[in-house]
Amino acid sequence: MMCLNFAKRLRMLQPEPVSIQKLTHALLEEKGVELAVLRLDQVHPLVSGNKFFKLKYNLEEAKRLKKNTILTFGGAFSNHIYATASAAHFAGFRSIGIIRGEYADSENPTLAHAQKLGMQLYFVDRESYRQQSSAEFLEDLKAQFGDFYLIPEGGTNDLAIQGTKEILGDQALDFTHFCVSIGTGGTFAGLASVLKSHQKLLGFSSLKGEFIHQEIGKLLESNQIVPKGSFEIKTTYHFGGYGKFKSELIDFVFWFYGEFNIPLDPIYTGKMAFGAWDLIGKDHFPTNSKILLIHTGGLQGNAGFKSKTGIILPIL
Repeated sequence: MMCLNFAKRLRMLQPEPVSIQKLTHALLEEKGVELAVLRLDQVHPLVSGNKFFKLKYNLEEAKRLKKNTILTFGGAFSNHIYATASAAHFAGFRSIGIIRGEYADSENPTLAHAQKLGMQLYFVDRESYRQQSSAEFLEDLKAQFGDFYLIPEGGTNDLAIQGTKEILGDQALDFTHFCVSIGTGGTFAGLASVLKSHQKLLGFSSLKGEFIHQEIGKLLESNQIVPKGSFEIKTTYHFGGYGKFKSELIDFVFWFYGEFNIPLDPIYTGKMAFGAWDLIGKDHFPTNSKILLIHTGGLQGNAGFKSKTGIILPIL
């Protein structure tokens, strides 16, 4: 596959125009704030949202190093696995996904898509999966699969952060606040690095626990990021932890779609939007604030959510 012109293949990964959708609602008028959504879910039909930016420079680096295989890690319903399989396919790489869980359903919507686009799946038990950063485990994978370019779970590394720095363009200069979900933290770090002095970034952790503060701190320090603006991490909108949900969250996802015609997922964007809307109602944002919600995509996960729960969430 790598014999085809790489630049030509990368053109297949060019981003689509992304809109900023302004929202209107009585609550916003009452509180005297403006609210809009950066529709990164529109950036590419298969390499969605922040994943597009995380993978962009990693693929270029893999090509520079003359690698022809991408190997990465993820869960059975991972947005990262779905996006990496898609991006590798378009760019002409072989791809391998190390999947957490020996008995994961290889035919669920996420993994079925990954396999359709050529990703080879390798299922490991959770104990082995936790060894993904150990040199011994990686050497075993190289012995089994040959040489590869490694992208970590969730896609967060230095090159991913280089990509996520590009999410906010000149169109975001007028906003005072940005809201984004947090998983591995790469998108949050990239956004933090380009904040202006008058701007504030709010991150909504999808994981349960206060450890995320230390994780983000390490990420900022290792990438020498000293934000000019301020930032805050919210840890009370996880609805039980990663992949967990409550009926209140699902009701909000349906309500948000009904009000604004914007689909959300219950893992990341739904929790972020719920938290931001709740904070608006509680007067967290000063009057005249201009708030931008970063829609990080991941709507492919709604199909997997249906297969697990039977709940059919909106997808455009």
